[in-house]
Amino acid sequence: MGISLGSDSSFSPPVRPAAITRVFSDKAWIEGAALRQLDEMARLPGVREIVAFPDLHPGKYGATGVALLSERLHPLLIGNDIGCGMSLFVLDLPLRKLKIEKAAARLRDLEVQEIGAPAAHLEEVGLPVDLFSDSLGTIGGGNHFCELQTVESLAGSVETGLDDQRLYLLVHSGSRGLGSAVFGETLAANTSLMEGIDLTSEAGQAWLAAHDRAVVWASLNRRLVAERAALALRADVSLVADIPHNLVRVSDRGFVHHKGAAAVRPGELAPVAGSRASLSHVVRATAEVAGSLGGISHGAGRKYDRATMHGRVGRTRPDREQLLRNPWGGVAICDDRDLVVEEAASAYKDAAHVVGDLVEAGLVEPVATMRPLVTYKKAVDEGEALRRSRKPDYRQERRRRHDER
Repeated sequence: MGISLGSDSSFSPPVRPAAITRVFSDKAWIEGAALRQLDEMARLPGVREIVAFPDLHPGKYGATGVALLSERLHPLLIGNDIGCGMSLFVLDLPLRKLKIEKAAARLRDLEVQEIGAPAAHLEEVGLPVDLFSDSLGTIGGGNHFCELQTVESLAGSVETGLDDQRLYLLVHSGSRGLGSAVFGETLAANTSLMEGIDLTSEAGQAWLAAHDRAVVWASLNRRLVAERAALALRADVSLVADIPHNLVRVSDRGFVHHKGAAAVRPGELAPVAGSRASLSHVVRATAEVAGSLGGISHGAGRKYDRATMHGRVGRTRPDREQLLRNPWGGVAICDDRDLVVEEAASAYKDAAHVVGDLVEAGLVEPVATMRPLVTYKKAVDEGEALRRSRKPDYRQERRRRHDER
């Protein structure tokens, strides 16, 4: 089977499976493929305990939405986007002054905002000054984004400092090319990664050191994305919460692998992302997270994979244009036709149900719901946008010709 732990994997090593705690109700949308991957992960060498959260879904090299305790390091579980996470920031802009279309026009220029010398930023956080410096302050593809939000509702019983008259940024991104390089080098240097790596080995020390650098780089990257967005909006920005969900944390019991599970400590605020057309949430971790390996859900979790979405939504240009709007008058900036479809709101589970299961388990307290106003995913320059707008929709043209027969 090579180094695969996919939904069709036949991997069944002869070890006693680890205990699995399922933090989701019977109403949760959990695919059978994810549950099969979970059982396979429980049999990986050195794995002692797994906690699966309500955003659980199939992933590469194992189910995503999991915290896993192991005596060995398992780089396959962390994959290439080491340090990926969600960071919430507050802007010094009042909601009453917001004009959505104007903000969207300014945010199209997010990734060309000047944020100073990358070397200085890297040196500030103790990283080599040339460590993938050209990628700093960029979001990346897939489900990564920078979203302008405001508070939809506040939980009255929890003191948070969040203000329903202010504007916020939620940034979801990771370590970009750095994480991919680390993962590629690890794959090339280790032929038996399914067995994990011993920390005391040279390979274990090398991977963990590279991992730690990537986690710091990813956090810095999210901050610089937020600073670029703030510059585009002509505002100042301050950090509210920075919560990674793709990393390893060392504990007194071993190595906790957060595979798409937010790594939190009691009392910390954490975002739980919805979609670009549904509410996100902010929660506070309770003391009970000690029993969930310090993990909670980081978002709604995928309901349908990317390939499947192409048959479900966005078949015509008007359909795709509608996918860029949400019920609150918000807009999405995404000039990639495939990404518009693959990241449609219907691709994701209901974040409210996910948070409800976390609350029911006693892991979090609700703090706020957040309304999406402008979601930045990918913009192209004016010349490229014009070229794409003139490109014919071949599927629509074929339908027209068929109808004329």
